[in-house]
Amino acid sequence: MDFIIVLLVVVCLSGILSALALFMGLLTRSGAIASFIIGLIIGMCGSIDWLFLLIVFTVIGFVVTKIGLSKKTAKGLQEGKHGERNYQNVLGVGIPSCIFAIMNLILGEEYYFLMSIGYIGTIAVAAADTAASEIGIKDKKVWLITTFKRVEPGVNGGISVMGTFIAFVGAIVTTIIGWLVIFHTLDYALFIPVIAGVIGCMADSVVGATLEDGGIVSKYTNNCLTELFGAFVAIAMAMLLL
Repeated sequence: MDFIIVLLVVVCLSGILSALALFMGLLTRSGAIASFIIGLIIGMCGSIDWLFLLIVFTVIGFVVTKIGLSKKTAKGLQEGKHGERNYQNVLGVGIPSCIFAIMNLILGEEYYFLMSIGYIGTIAVAAADTAASEIGIKDKKVWLITTFKRVEPGVNGGISVMGTFIAFVGAIVTTIIGWLVIFHTLDYALFIPVIAGVIGCMADSVVGATLEDGGIVSKYTNNCLTELFGAFVAIAMAMLLL
């Protein structure tokens, strides 16, 4: 596809998504700008297929955020004032995906398969974590991942049966969509990003209960680091098993 056409498509898709999210109160102005920039990087350095997966994840993320928002707001567990996300939220989730898109551009076609698996891995981790945080928080039986002592829902590092199940669902759904969109097929290898997504989600809880609670990293840095961790787990599994 001609470069100019690709650029126009990427700009339009990124702009429309960011504008709608801003209009619907899902992103702040800074969040919408960050979202637009990330969309441009992924669409131009990765591919339009990669951008489409990002859009699907974003829409799913917005939907699960709105589920039971009033109850989360009453408990003070929502993002922002009304569930909206700012540039820090967007960058924390989007930077790992951008890193793989840029690596894809630099490394070229020879490494497209591995970079795509890494990219899907970042989205799978983000989807698993978002689903577990937004929906799994409804489970009142929560344990701290580092000690397995009962804690209140919403505590950093807290895990639950519902949250873990929903994390798997989030990773499975986004991986299947990503695999279809990027590789145009379905095969047994798609289990790799699914597993990596859940591992990354669990790593997020561990970091949350330790480094984040200790004030060493922010939740945004936690999101970024654990997405990268999950992605590299996916690449390592692919190199060993495929």
